[in-house]
Amino acid sequence: MDARSAESLLLALHYQNENCHLEGKIKVGFGEREQAWRSAMLAAARRLLDGARTHGVPIIHIRLAVRPDYRDVMQNGALFRQWVELNAWQEGTWGVEFHEGLEPVGDELVVTHVRNNAFFGSPLETLVAMHRPRRLICAGVSTAYAVESTVRHASDLGYEVVVAADACSTATRERHESALNAMALIATISDVDAIVQSLAEAYSD
Repeated sequence: MDARSAESLLLALHYQNENCHLEGKIKVGFGEREQAWRSAMLAAARRLLDGARTHGVPIIHIRLAVRPDYRDVMQNGALFRQWVELNAWQEGTWGVEFHEGLEPVGDELVVTHVRNNAFFGSPLETLVAMHRPRRLICAGVSTAYAVESTVRHASDLGYEVVVAADACSTATRERHESALNAMALIATISDVDAIVQSLAEAYSD
């Protein structure tokens, strides 16, 4: 891997059926009145993945999946108890599969974890360090939980972090905006088209 390809690295969080598909058990902001937002977010996520691949930016896909008996889920909060109540995120089910069009391609890395912070209890920190990036681009579902907790950890590790805001969503638009505002002091809040344009400029010959 040359130095240019390690300048940036994309973390794609939880683009899975359970929270991105209309029939998933965890519907974050995807009620009937929010279908336009859902469609726009999924389209933006696809553009982000395509842009990263076009410009040789490594992608690490983060998936949430727990044991079917939930013995690996510490139910110390309402969010985690909800997973159990809904029988959600069970390993081996359709719900934890990647949403169509947002799947890993080729030899792209996949990390599985069981909490919000993608670095917690997973090999992600080691895998990211192996690429030696200066900047991490983060996007996914949901903004207020998986994305924000992962961004905070990445910032503490010393990485420059960019959040692709339009490729993220959470329970409501208000919570989405609140999470973005909370991250604004430790990360750059941008949009997919601007990020892809910056990659084009950075990796142009």
